[in-house]
Amino acid sequence: MPRPAVPMVDVIRGPFAESAHSGHAVLCDDTGAIVQAWGDADAVILPRSSAKMIQALPLVASGAADAHRLGPQRLALSCASHEGAPVHVAAVNAWLADLGLGDDDLICGPQPSRDKALKLQMIRNYESPCRVHNNCSGKHAGFLTLTRHLKAGADYVDPAHPVQVAIKEAFESVTGAPSPGFGIDGCSAPNLATTMHGMARAMAFYASAHTRNDALSRAAAALTDAMIAHPLLVAGEGRACTRLMRAARERVAIKTGAEGYFVAILPDRRQGLALKITDGATRASDCAVAAILVQLGVLDAAHPDVKRSLNPDVHNFAGLTTGEIRPATTFP
Repeated sequence: MPRPAVPMVDVIRGPFAESAHSGHAVLCDDTGAIVQAWGDADAVILPRSSAKMIQALPLVASGAADAHRLGPQRLALSCASHEGAPVHVAAVNAWLADLGLGDDDLICGPQPSRDKALKLQMIRNYESPCRVHNNCSGKHAGFLTLTRHLKAGADYVDPAHPVQVAIKEAFESVTGAPSPGFGIDGCSAPNLATTMHGMARAMAFYASAHTRNDALSRAAAALTDAMIAHPLLVAGEGRACTRLMRAARERVAIKTGAEGYFVAILPDRRQGLALKITDGATRASDCAVAAILVQLGVLDAAHPDVKRSLNPDVHNFAGLTTGEIRPATTFP
């Protein structure tokens, strides 16, 4: 029978627990076995942007990345949910230029930059957001690169397109089971569903990829290394993924997804983690993933960049500290 989500995060105001968030999480080893689970390991989920590393697998495994001389920075961007800061925009524009393509070739849709300075400057200049500012533009540049390599049509987000067919094959391979279906993501690409166990198994595949020599494993290892080497490109200054990777005591690739999803790849342990907050709250998923990684010894709870996720203060408009967000007493 399905297991209920477990309490993971409390939001405290004064002496009261004002709000609470529950979720599911699974830690897997390199055999696909569950090391530890919270809630329902068989819960079916949409991993959202936490699946970008899997969506990038065919880009590398097919030979497209090598053929187009994609270095670690572009591989990191292919896995990114970046904030559309100048460093991200410039990098994706350069990638598109090398393909002989431009902003209109991206299908991800325009999105305002999440970089405050750039966003305000664009407003002052009466400039509209472009597709390159979309947090998924690096992933889509990867899709376009694979499309060029496969000599396929321009509608690369169509579920029947060769790019998406290759992604589905890779996704089902690393999760260990057929996907029960998909939803359309914010960037218009299909987002395949799996179970919590399946997603943790996939992250463990990445974590142990450096021990194998098949094409899919070599691709997973290259993507993992790129994310760890370039945490700024994966998210951005102040963002949880970037902060936590920089603060880690060991090599780790950490990636968020919309609606309260998080994954972590732990190469030194050959383990993978998947986490879902059932109400989709990012404040809770940031806290919960940090709590698990602190328990594992990957993060130090006293590190300022860890505390920003694990135990942030809640302030009011006057700047007064009115409470805190913290792991539930029974978690992890």
